[in-house]
Amino acid sequence: MITDVQDGIAIKVHGNPAHAHTHGTLCAKVSKYTERTYHPERILHPLKRVGPKGTGQFEQVSWDAALSDIAARLQGIAARDPQAIVPYSYAGTMGLVQAEGMAARFWHKLGASLLDRTICSSAGGEGLVHTLGGKVGMKVEFFAHSQLIIIWGSNSVTSNLHFWRYAQEAKRKGARLICIDPRKTETADKCHEHIQLLPGTDAALALAVMHELIAHNWLDHDYIAQHTLGWDALKVRALQWSPARAAQVCGVSEQQIVALARDYGMSYVQQTPAAIRVNYGMQRVRGGGNAMRAVACLPALIGAWRQPAGGLLLSSSGMFPVDKQALQRPDLLAGKTPRTINMSTIGNDLLRPSSAAFGPQIEALVVYNSNPVAVAPDSSKVAQGFAREDLFTVVLEHFQTDTADYADYILPATTQLEHWDVHLSYGHTDVTLNQPAIAPVGQAKPNTQIFRELAQRMGYTDTCFADSDEAMCRQAFAGQVDFEQLLRDGFASLNVPDAPFAQGGFPTPSGKCEFVSARLQAQGQDGLPDHVPNYESAGSSAQFPLAMISPPARNFLNSTFVNVKTLRDMEGEPLLEIHADDAARRSIRDGQTVRVFNDRGSYHCKAHISPRARAGVVHGMGIWWRKLGLQGTNVNELTSQQLTDMGRGPVFYDCLVEVSGVETQ
Repeated sequence: MITDVQDGIAIKVHGNPAHAHTHGTLCAKVSKYTERTYHPERILHPLKRVGPKGTGQFEQVSWDAALSDIAARLQGIAARDPQAIVPYSYAGTMGLVQAEGMAARFWHKLGASLLDRTICSSAGGEGLVHTLGGKVGMKVEFFAHSQLIIIWGSNSVTSNLHFWRYAQEAKRKGARLICIDPRKTETADKCHEHIQLLPGTDAALALAVMHELIAHNWLDHDYIAQHTLGWDALKVRALQWSPARAAQVCGVSEQQIVALARDYGMSYVQQTPAAIRVNYGMQRVRGGGNAMRAVACLPALIGAWRQPAGGLLLSSSGMFPVDKQALQRPDLLAGKTPRTINMSTIGNDLLRPSSAAFGPQIEALVVYNSNPVAVAPDSSKVAQGFAREDLFTVVLEHFQTDTADYADYILPATTQLEHWDVHLSYGHTDVTLNQPAIAPVGQAKPNTQIFRELAQRMGYTDTCFADSDEAMCRQAFAGQVDFEQLLRDGFASLNVPDAPFAQGGFPTPSGKCEFVSARLQAQGQDGLPDHVPNYESAGSSAQFPLAMISPPARNFLNSTFVNVKTLRDMEGEPLLEIHADDAARRSIRDGQTVRVFNDRGSYHCKAHISPRARAGVVHGMGIWWRKLGLQGTNVNELTSQQLTDMGRGPVFYDCLVEVSGVETQ
């Protein structure tokens, strides 16, 4: 990203045309970043709460007063038990330094509870760890040369623009594109085929594809023999999943499953490259880890990894040689073993009393790079926990979000345009450098500086707390990346083979693609991938007969950008996409206000009778700030705090609801 600056003011952001993967383009959301940076409601000085929690009443205070009081409060709690202090952060900034650099050092030194950062990708990532060895895969640029591209659980048009450019290039050359998604997305509109399966049934579909590959001998036996582990056991499992059985589970036709398997199998027969672009949509259900495992097994069966344009990509982040020890300094724990709090169950955990099993009650919460009151599941519980008068809460933020309304202190943080950082990627294999384009606006400070100053007030004298942000950027890759090139060009490519697993060499314990995982077996889990039904499967409840998924609205990035007016104007208002048959059965009109509800709560939004929804499944488009919704709630009022089969992730798309019309005056 390039920022145009005049007289110290950022005028415009645009893509860097010298960067091959992004090719001079930005998505619609990030292209509005200057509007976000100079937003009239941006927090520009520290604020202290003066009204009841949740009312958003604050007064301006100095940095010295705020940090001195925060340090004193944290020290008092830590004197009793530092584990009563919990950091809560995720991906508000994706950089390695501003996300978990100086902050991690601070928490390790303090001995605070650790945070299990699971809210997005942990189930799918864990599934890949136990199959391919990590978040590794094919290089994104080679999708342009694939002859078959399966886009599985990803609305690439809206969330993966740069991959989509490569897919479009392949399509122009004659490639066949297949989209697998419960929603008829904008991506599905542009593919040759759309398989609109029920939420949480992806593993059943993948196993049925394996069944057909075996039945027709569309298999690379040499690759299987040399570079996989557990084929005989997987074969037995797959042969239990006929297309007819999977069709019943997935809610699609048997013919579609057979055709998908034929398309995939014939790529082996004809020696044309087949590639799968999988994303996180499929893993936000009970069996999400198993689903990712099942899909990740497919390329090895047909030897797709032999070709640069064949294989699979979920995330390339595991290919980056990040030196987390240098950056986060876990040695500062000095033998302490704090408990770990799962960010996806924060609603329950904030309401737990002290116990031998749980440990001390949470007394303090420091939130940065996240908006949990809006984004965490079962949000009525989350809001109830944040409303505790005895909970000391500090929020580092750009805006007065739903979460910030509950803070005792809000500290103004810098945006991407105002600080140093270094980034890995999910989608390509280039390290990118984030240099500040402008000085911090108002009194805003980088996260790193806030934690440096807190460390100083807490009396921490370790030299690592004096490291500059640029120094930490250099430490992040510990000499594995040419930092002078990063300074010069803004990016540097990793030395990754074009076909990284053509000769095996997977980063698993065996060095092979592990159809059977001994590590999972050691945890008491099934070593083979299987279909694990949803906690709340479609059609399993008469009281709540509709399955609901809550994909991101096109113009938002989770809860980020919701308050950018131009983007919110494009999005309109909170919507529930519903199939015409489901709407007619409930006498719901297009545009009518509806109440979406289950045992966890209710949510008011506008109904959109849409061909994007299949019968029996509704789409609560998210994630709006609660206070910008119709009744002060958002779609996460309905989602649960259950966790996935592996990776301890949330199950946002494993949710049953009912919908009724609301008559308005």
